[in-house]
Amino acid sequence: MILKSMVYDSVLVKIRCWFHMRLLLFVSLCFVWLMSLAWVYPEHRDITMIAIHDLDPQQKQILAELWAHARRGYENRLCDLPADSTLAENPDRLDYAAWPAIAGDHSCSPKNLLTNVLETDWILKVADVAARLKMRLDEVGWERHHRLNVLRESDVELQSVDKAYATRAGSNNVHFLLAKPEVDTDALTYLSGCLEKGTELNAIGAYAWYHLSALMKASHLNNPDLTREERSLLARALLADEAFALHFLQDVFASGHVAGTWGNAALRKGTHDYYNEKGLAVNTWSGESLILLGDAWMRYEDALRAADAVRASLIQILDVAGLDDEDIILNASDSSLFTADSLDICKSIFMPNRKVDMKYGQYLADILVETPAPALAEGLGELPRFRAEIGPFMGIMAALYIGTHSGGFVQNQEDVGGIGGIEMALRLGFGIEGVVNESSDGLVFLDLGIRQDAASTSRILDFETASEFGDITAAVPSRSAYLARLRMPYWLLPLDLLIAAPVLLIASPATLADMAVVASNGGLIGWQSGIAMPIGRLQFLLGREISAYFYGYGSKKDRGLAYIQYKGFEELTLLDIRTFRLDFPIFEYRPFRSFSMDQSSSLDIQLSAGIEFPVHVSIIEPEYISDPEVKNIWHFGLRIAFDWRGYF
Repeated sequence: MILKSMVYDSVLVKIRCWFHMRLLLFVSLCFVWLMSLAWVYPEHRDITMIAIHDLDPQQKQILAELWAHARRGYENRLCDLPADSTLAENPDRLDYAAWPAIAGDHSCSPKNLLTNVLETDWILKVADVAARLKMRLDEVGWERHHRLNVLRESDVELQSVDKAYATRAGSNNVHFLLAKPEVDTDALTYLSGCLEKGTELNAIGAYAWYHLSALMKASHLNNPDLTREERSLLARALLADEAFALHFLQDVFASGHVAGTWGNAALRKGTHDYYNEKGLAVNTWSGESLILLGDAWMRYEDALRAADAVRASLIQILDVAGLDDEDIILNASDSSLFTADSLDICKSIFMPNRKVDMKYGQYLADILVETPAPALAEGLGELPRFRAEIGPFMGIMAALYIGTHSGGFVQNQEDVGGIGGIEMALRLGFGIEGVVNESSDGLVFLDLGIRQDAASTSRILDFETASEFGDITAAVPSRSAYLARLRMPYWLLPLDLLIAAPVLLIASPATLADMAVVASNGGLIGWQSGIAMPIGRLQFLLGREISAYFYGYGSKKDRGLAYIQYKGFEELTLLDIRTFRLDFPIFEYRPFRSFSMDQSSSLDIQLSAGIEFPVHVSIIEPEYISDPEVKNIWHFGLRIAFDWRGYF
């Protein structure tokens, strides 16, 4: 028996550990993924377009020849030019300038990039969404609420065409710069730290890894023993490696990624979003001062700055590709020459081992020196940091309600009246707000509290002095209730995530995370996406939140008056009343919020409708009259709530 018990306990422990790991994976996928994205697709492509345009004629010729080799056999998928300025909506082909935009955000490795670019149909739809995003951003200008709405629409469209968009890169911080460990850390020491085996994947480390792979392949391009087919394979592989490298090189010029990645997910996300929009003053490793903006806020000068580094990186590849075969400088096995690099940024967490000869490290150092030095790690001199609405919290909710009702609970009480109430509740929840963008809402919470209602304005007794008898003469008397409120986004139908979670958490956490991100951004139809306005956010909310009120269940019973037909006459009776009420918010308005390190507060204004069901209505006096026929009451009103949260 003891042995059986030990085995049983061991199995339980393993099951619990496995379940906790799956839950952790789901939560990580749900709210870390977007922090892995830097410039939006059209910004990445614009940077590469500028870099290619600014190459000198000889370099452009080498790139054109390299591109011609890569296109062989895929002329119907790849543009004639590596940077085609005529591409617009509904493209049927892709240029090389699009490859760095697809790298990282819409593919997990250079090998995966080639598959997506050359063989999938959905990637053309991604390029179409990106073309429309670029046009919309140009049209709306720099008004914050307009840009947020455009990004919301684009995110919904991208998720619909690229099903892995929401979960592709949620396991690490590869798109971010590692924080600078010391104020006097120099460029080479920092570079060495970024490449060290076991270091967390990071933007500089990823750039260096893929750039070295591209250099190695480029150094073999002029080998006279290559067949035509091998040269094409080699050209495609090295261009894919370099496109992946360029994606991360571009990322290091986004201000929210220069701020350094440390702290929990909520701090990283909030800090990322703040500095992307507000900008950040930085110094390059060479000592030049500049101000950068970030994702979806890129100015032309930001694009030029990033394009300078991209052009320098491309020049290194083109220079090596133009060498004679006897000047080949990097060695590789034949098996790796014709295949794009397979290091998967979606699955890897740490930098793998790679020996880099320091004479080739000069290639990397020449690029790094003109990039922004990251902010310091946590401690003295750290940048101010900001928290996003992510993670578990405990809070307090206080609300004021003003509304109307359709009458009393007895059949003959039809007079519409006004009613008001106040609420107070303890709130427990999990914040997943702003995961996709500031219009997204993945907030989940449960409120438990009390409510106190004033008497309705409609009366049972209609003579002038009826008010002297107190609130009992109202059609709906003053009363108190216990309240419970649940808020949860849904994918297609209310509470569907709650139903799907137990199964998908075990079977496919990535699918559940994808559903959760879609739900937080308005659902599959998208009708619950928040609409940003100059003064806040408006959101259609029906089905996302429900409130339940239990009246007459406390120590103080609810009493009311009603006229009841008895033997042809209306008798005034005293009633004992217990009811159950459901309220459904329809629209919600929230001013834009600001956050501290571990607290947030906001004002929520909701327009709601509800229905109240009489659970028990009995006559107390006179006893000889039978209990009356009752009816449901409809409510319609405005709820103004103050929401304070403390995050763990």
